[in-house]
Amino acid sequence: MYKNVRGHPGAVLAAACVAQFVFALDMSVVNVALPAIRTALGFSALDLSWVVHVYALTFGGLLLLGGRACDLYGRRRLILVGLAVFGLCSLAGGLAREPWQLVAARAGQGLGAAAAAPAALALLTTTFPEGPRRVRALGVWSAVNAAGGALGVLAGGLLTEYAGWRWVMLVNLPIVAPGLALVLAGVPAGARPGRRERLDVPGAVLATGGVGLLVFGVVRTDARGWASPATVATLAAAAVLLAAFVLVESRTPAPLLRLGLLRSRWVAGANLLVFLAAAGQFTAFYLVSLYLQQVLGLGAAATGAAFLPFSAGLVAGTVVATRVTAARSPRASLVPGALLAAAGLAWFAFISPDGGFLTDVLGPSLVTSVGTGLVLAPVAAAATTGIAPHEAGTASGVLNSSRQLGGCVGLAALATVAAHRTGTAAGPAALNDGYALGLAVTAALFVLAAAVAIGVLPGLRAGAPDPRPAVRAENRLEGTRS
Repeated sequence: MYKNVRGHPGAVLAAACVAQFVFALDMSVVNVALPAIRTALGFSALDLSWVVHVYALTFGGLLLLGGRACDLYGRRRLILVGLAVFGLCSLAGGLAREPWQLVAARAGQGLGAAAAAPAALALLTTTFPEGPRRVRALGVWSAVNAAGGALGVLAGGLLTEYAGWRWVMLVNLPIVAPGLALVLAGVPAGARPGRRERLDVPGAVLATGGVGLLVFGVVRTDARGWASPATVATLAAAAVLLAAFVLVESRTPAPLLRLGLLRSRWVAGANLLVFLAAAGQFTAFYLVSLYLQQVLGLGAAATGAAFLPFSAGLVAGTVVATRVTAARSPRASLVPGALLAAAGLAWFAFISPDGGFLTDVLGPSLVTSVGTGLVLAPVAAAATTGIAPHEAGTASGVLNSSRQLGGCVGLAALATVAAHRTGTAAGPAALNDGYALGLAVTAALFVLAAAVAIGVLPGLRAGAPDPRPAVRAENRLEGTRS
């Protein structure tokens, strides 16, 4: 049987939130500093994108492996190792003198995040029982996650303008240190399987290679295009590896990802929904940031400050969503949240080259962020409902993978859409038209997310029995084998 020592719930929640905050912060804090990094280290225009892409590649490609590893080797161990690696690589990045040194440090950050992020979420789902307590804990975790991503833009702008670009890397150290202390003090060492299983090496290789090639192929479309032979070949190779992964997992006694897990409507629906929502959210952050800087002409610090209302709206939305989900069901928050976010993004599509923050950004920012917060909080609760403790890390890895892949695919695809509308023109009016079209498409993604919530997710409270009893029976059977 799976041995689970829960530890102090408050310390576990704090540790998980600190870990998730620093990973979310790092996703966005570097972006604003890219021009300064290029000047300081001598990056070429093409190579500079790897400062962002290599983090997405290692983080997204290794999440499934990290999720399964924390189930096999212990969540406390994985979150400690992951945070330590992340912190050391942040230090190395802040001290980098050559472009390759910074790219290597960013790859190491992604490796550390891929180990610790699934472990952090799995700690929450195994510490807090299904029902209102778990919903509240995941609501806090979701609010911190959302705030980290939004505040990263502000922190990146302020640090770059007033302290120097190196601090967008070094800022992680005073966050990682208390995170490690919280894990050591409050998370028990015994949260690991009673009988050690072997890691599914063929599945790990196929999953990491397939997801890694998928992310690589998508993020390189900014330079090569979707129809280029290199892109087509890379995505085709990713499809072959992922198909082989499914075949191997269906025949392996102890798979990296038990395919029956995806037959749960909670798991399948939540992961599809978070894929769509992440595609819309990541792209909206990117396009609005470009609109503020390249069309309205704001500096790095002012652009970061412009995202403060967005951060406040995200937190407010997650607070409301937590209460609604605990009292009713995830769908009761997900559907209106997705539709509200869609309305805010559709409002954003009316941006003007002659506009301003108060007239074109503030209103849609508040509407979009509250709606997004209503979506982010309950989706984690939905994705972990009905999951046996021995698969909590795997389910967390799948959810994080869906979020990362959604963000990468959505951003690459919609950036192409925006660039195609802009064409060869470089003036504010042409750029504005491209960004407006991209934002309109993100609104459609949130409408699709609402449709998934209605058509796939059960209309039950998170923590209620899964409507597919066979799935839960299989979970129990697998748990006894472990």
